[in-house]
Amino acid sequence: MTAPKSITERICQAIGFEVLAILVCTPLLAWIMGKPLLDMGVVTVLVAVLALLWNVVFNGAFDRVLKRLRIRHNAWVRVVHALLFEGGLVVMGVPLIAWWLSVSLWQAFLLDIGVLLFFLPYTYVYHWAYDVVRERLVLRTACEG
Repeated sequence: MTAPKSITERICQAIGFEVLAILVCTPLLAWIMGKPLLDMGVVTVLVAVLALLWNVVFNGAFDRVLKRLRIRHNAWVRVVHALLFEGGLVVMGVPLIAWWLSVSLWQAFLLDIGVLLFFLPYTYVYHWAYDVVRERLVLRTACEG
């Protein structure tokens, strides 16, 4: 296992996650829903800010639980991570989406579930890739130092 992640690194990791998601989701959702790009951009950014805060809090807590229980990252742990992260985001995001788009909670929930189908594999792949790249950088720094 590599060095623990600082709060600064966690924030950078979360910002990268959200920026990439916004760049992919905004035009896709505007097209699917037939909404103006600006309207979907605003709701996407609002949900991204919520997700950014949740990302930092959730990932810190998740890593502490893994460390306390001495569980190593593997494919199943990453699946559980993605499910718990996205589940929490659905609970917090649906009311925000319903309010901004002036739709029912049910309609917002259905939209969020559609987005979730994108984010489940995206969350898994992003965090896996981040950890792989980070591991290589940490090892390179350790070898050079």
